[in-house]
Amino acid sequence: MDNLIPHYSKKFRSILIFGPPGSGKGTMGRFLSAAGNHVHLSSGDIFRGLSPDSPAGQLFHSYASKGHLVPDNVTLKIWHNYVLGLIATNKYFPTQQFLLLDGIPRTLEQAKLLDEYIDPKGVIVLKIDNKQKLVERMKRRALIEGRHDDADEKVLMTRFKVYEETTHALLDHYPHDKIVMINADQKPLDVLKDILTKTSGILSHPEIS
Repeated sequence: MDNLIPHYSKKFRSILIFGPPGSGKGTMGRFLSAAGNHVHLSSGDIFRGLSPDSPAGQLFHSYASKGHLVPDNVTLKIWHNYVLGLIATNKYFPTQQFLLLDGIPRTLEQAKLLDEYIDPKGVIVLKIDNKQKLVERMKRRALIEGRHDDADEKVLMTRFKVYEETTHALLDHYPHDKIVMINADQKPLDVLKDILTKTSGILSHPEIS
């Protein structure tokens, strides 16, 4: 039976997407996934999909409900198992597609742990300084998608603070020539246009020769 499950031991070729909560990481990840046949992987979606009755689900929700981060080693274990599951079910082909990572890594320690698993080809940073606009976006999303952790403004402000405190060290971890800054305080299609203009050379060639 083991022969029926594809084995992949190399690092996953990846594009990292950074930005504060509400900056549009998920929206851009889905756009780029659809346009380029890549695999968008949101750590938030993975964790929110965990059964609240499972040990991993209980641990995640105990942190998320307060706006805090899940411990790094737990985050990476859940994430890696999920990626292997995508490969095993033919939903991700690592020799032909990029992983578009949204929401991971969130800390420098996560980035160091993730180095064992990924080969970053680009880093997209969505920049937006208007926190009130971000809060409004998040509350609107909470109503539409039923994300209760996005409805509490105190929790949101904690998440913004955590992002600001960790991002500088995170970006210093990666080569500066791979980082592209994008003004996310625009309409989504304009943000997408800027991303494609600056990264099309990378996104168009995911295949491993």
